Amino acid sequence: MKELLKKIIPKPLLDFYHLTLAHLGAFLYGFPSRELFVIAVTGTKGKSTTVELVAAILRAVGHKTAVVSTIRFAIGDESECNLYKMTTPGRFFLQKFLRKAANAGCTHAVIEMTSEGAAQYRHKGIALDALVFLNLAPEHLESHGGLEQYALAKLSLARHLALSRKRPRIIVANADDEYGGRFLEAEAEKRIPFSLRDAEPYQADEKSLRFVWKRGELFSVPLPGLFNLKNCLAALALVETLGIEASVSKKALEHIAPIPGRAQRIEHGQPFHVVVDYAHTPDSLKALYETYKPAEATPLEPRGVTSRKLICVLGSTGGGRDKWKRPEMGKVAERFCDTAILTNEDPYDEDPKKIMEEIAGGFSRKTPRVVLDRRQAIREALKEAQTLRQAQGDQSVTVLITGKGTDPYIMGPRGKKEPWCDAAVAEEELQKLGYENSK
Repeated sequence: MKELLKKIIPKPLLDFYHLTLAHLGAFLYGFPSRELFVIAVTGTKGKSTTVELVAAILRAVGHKTAVVSTIRFAIGDESECNLYKMTTPGRFFLQKFLRKAANAGCTHAVIEMTSEGAAQYRHKGIALDALVFLNLAPEHLESHGGLEQYALAKLSLARHLALSRKRPRIIVANADDEYGGRFLEAEAEKRIPFSLRDAEPYQADEKSLRFVWKRGELFSVPLPGLFNLKNCLAALALVETLGIEASVSKKALEHIAPIPGRAQRIEHGQPFHVVVDYAHTPDSLKALYETYKPAEATPLEPRGVTSRKLICVLGSTGGGRDKWKRPEMGKVAERFCDTAILTNEDPYDEDPKKIMEEIAGGFSRKTPRVVLDRRQAIREALKEAQTLRQAQGDQSVTVLITGKGTDPYIMGPRGKKEPWCDAAVAEEELQKLGYENSK
């Protein structure tokens, strides 16, 4: 019904409706963002993780902090999973949440903001203090009408910051990204670039990060991959501007808790690695796969020879949209995965077999395995990892389960929702294989 109404109602009328709701919500709840230091985080990848990193550092200096992200909603120590299948729910949700946070004594709110939310004006009525831009890669192209329109939706958040009456307005942007300069042109009292150069020398692998922040403090953070190093740098650039010392940030990040659904390691006593991640675009898959199977050989692994095996479970989130990315994801999976198992994610009203066929179309040398049932796909991946480890005990085997992260449902036709959790299913299937959680 919602999609039908979108097609019937003229866009200017829909825009007016969303804009009215946003401002009405702010009025009804007494403009709560004016009582908080509000930090928005946007980009294609890494938003939820960066929100958690910033919030952890703010908590470390004693601030009571509210968090809104794809993963969860939190006010101080109270937290609940985001079960809405959207980052920023509408219908006054965000204004009501911010009012509750302000009344609870929060001083800061860290909010993940998306292009889809911006297109529906859900950021309107929120007075921003700071905006963090991480990166921009192709996504939601069909709904926005192209890459430039997608970029403009993100940039509308920078224009929104410029309209804020708060001072100083702060914008932090990735100088290594081709769109970073456009964000840094936004009107703000403080425009702060960050870059991988700020972390040299650095080391990023499948277990942790080690880097030197601006040739000063040495950081060792228990998060994997170069992509997480960039998230850390974004958080550090922001909090440094807020006057938080590097030594405080170091302590907070070195004790950061695992982030659900974001390169989340599943430990259930098994002799191989199992990782659940939200990666659902070609770029994010490549960044994740490279972390667990680097293209460059290590000193113990000559070029072209590796004992690392990747077994990957993947699909394509979002039936009916972003069809362009399906064969591209297949190409990435073929390049890095020793075994690729294509499975169902969120087909909505589209035939899931057709989605998997389009992903398989990106393979030219290998043949991916197609398993429609997602649980069965995870089970087969884990069984294959078990067999590999039993056959060659010294071999490093990793099962990467991507696309869902903490998504709570598999979305089917006519609005059908199947409750789902990749991490829980992986644990259940590991237990069936005879592995017991030692925690």
